[in-house]
Amino acid sequence: MTQEFREGDTVEWDSSGGTARGSVLRKITADTEAAGRTVRASPDEPQYLVRSEKSGGEAVHKPDALRRKG
Repeated sequence: MTQEFREGDTVEWDSSGGTARGSVLRKITADTEAAGRTVRASPDEPQYLVRSEKSGGEAVHKPDALRRKG
């Protein structure tokens, strides 16, 4: 079962520099532009816009790439 996240949830994910930590900004459920790229998403296959607490950068991840913290 795919995990659901809410705006403000603290999450971790694997990045090229190791483990990153940040917060969920929003759930994406339709094709859109976010974090500098085209995101392919739907209600059945959502993605999440997250902001790194270390760099302040934004990224988009599938739910399976995120782990809830806190």
